[in-house]
Amino acid sequence: MIESLQNIFRIEDLRRRVLFTLGLLAVYRVGKFVPLPGINAAALQEWFAANAGGVFGMVDVFTGGNFSQMTIFGLGIMPYISASIILQLLAVVWPYLERLQKEGEVGRRKITQYTRYGTVVLSAIQSFGIAFWVSNLSGGSAGPIVPDPGPLFYLITALTLTTGCAFVMWLGEQITERGIGNGISLIIFAGIVAGLVPASIGMIREMVRGERNLFQVALLLVVMIAVVAAVVFVERAQRRIPIQYASRVRGRRVMRGTATFLPLKVNTGGVIPVIFASSLLALPNALIQYLYSAWPIPFLGFLNRQLNYNMPLWDLLYVGLILFFCFFYTSIIFNPIDTAENMKRVGGFIPGVRPGKKTAEYIDRVLTRLTFAGAIYLSAVSLLPIFLISGFPLHMLEPAAVGHFFNEYVPRFILDGLGLQFYFGGTSLLIVVGVGMDTVQQIESQLVMRHYDGFLKKTRIRGRR
Repeated sequence: MIESLQNIFRIEDLRRRVLFTLGLLAVYRVGKFVPLPGINAAALQEWFAANAGGVFGMVDVFTGGNFSQMTIFGLGIMPYISASIILQLLAVVWPYLERLQKEGEVGRRKITQYTRYGTVVLSAIQSFGIAFWVSNLSGGSAGPIVPDPGPLFYLITALTLTTGCAFVMWLGEQITERGIGNGISLIIFAGIVAGLVPASIGMIREMVRGERNLFQVALLLVVMIAVVAAVVFVERAQRRIPIQYASRVRGRRVMRGTATFLPLKVNTGGVIPVIFASSLLALPNALIQYLYSAWPIPFLGFLNRQLNYNMPLWDLLYVGLILFFCFFYTSIIFNPIDTAENMKRVGGFIPGVRPGKKTAEYIDRVLTRLTFAGAIYLSAVSLLPIFLISGFPLHMLEPAAVGHFFNEYVPRFILDGLGLQFYFGGTSLLIVVGVGMDTVQQIESQLVMRHYDGFLKKTRIRGRR
């Protein structure tokens, strides 16, 4: 490992790329200390402390803490991700975008240009929404969050957040072009790690000083390592479908038959299904709260209680949406029919399976099973920190008789959790592990290309794609 790190800085081009990447990530982190004008920071922190978790916690994770502090990078890179996802979805129903995806480098540049325009539009809309939302929040003991709301505050906030988002997008593109790794992913990675590492170290220190003994602390560390190892294992896991190519004649040359494989990942959708599920659950929750405040009828009250963060109905819908979006997103990015047709066109076939329709059905059947396994894995990793912190409150189910049954016969640690601030799970861990693996793979590829040993002597790191 030490020798591999030394090799990175021996190669001038690779050293320049790594230092350039670290420099731009440092610029991004400096933005966390530049707050928006016109906001009472103490009152804002008091409100976020009282309303931690849920969709606000997820947004704050992706922005590296910029959202909860309302800095100039408060939107982070989320509008860019949203614009990219929207264009991917539109490519399924819009033939023009579908043609651009198949035009190689020229089409990719055009799609990137549209993504930039979409990012600016989405960030402008979200900036005005955040400005109105913050100005209407009720302050606590520290005073109002926005002491002087008005048109000027809305305009300055919207311009600042939109410009900050565009600048972060530019940083990410520069890292991708001139640095090492995917710039957008690394920006999210840097924000998560900057909040994850100090928080986890502080948690362990408080546990050592507190009531928990050393055995419990050691057990928690073992669980953390096991969870990270399990995520790495599943993220690298592939189902390799063998493919045989028959001998064929091209001009005067006879191409001998070769054997290869089609790699299908267990977690094909990555972290996208979790992001979609969390975002979609926030919409009905906000709508029901608004309706219940206007018309306080019993049914709306039931939905208002059960759709709160980590309530039984919320947990059930969360898992259901993760399952749905895993299959939905996989069906968008991978088409078994096109894969089977491409294999048939070049003379490839799966041993024991007829080319064409039968091959597409076989690939679809294997992919469906893998996607289901990946959806269960994503659900388990996403719910793990929720369970360790606050458990699954089945005793809060309605009617009261159902809740009383679970309260009597289900162990308390399942209902109330373990009270641990567990930071090694959920969406943040999936992103950190995935981006880390991709970046290490690119660095190792650069080392191997220049005849240096990579980080792993006996094997190679496979990317997520």
